[in-house]
Amino acid sequence: MYPESMQTVKEQVLHVLHRLPDDADFRDVSEEIALLAAVAEAEDDIREGRLVENQEMKARLDEWLDA
Repeated sequence: MYPESMQTVKEQVLHVLHRLPDDADFRDVSEEIALLAAVAEAEDDIREGRLVENQEMKARLDEWLDA
């Protein structure tokens, strides 16, 4: 099989469905699909250079948590 990044969305979802146990419920399926979507979005961000340094993110988190 070729790398997941080259698979279509449908192929990735089918792979997830086959990997889940037979007793998986709709929530399990939706959580797995949401994870796929989040990873794809993160990969797009990385490719487009939309990154934040760790120190900057820590400062943002400190600010948000103090608010």
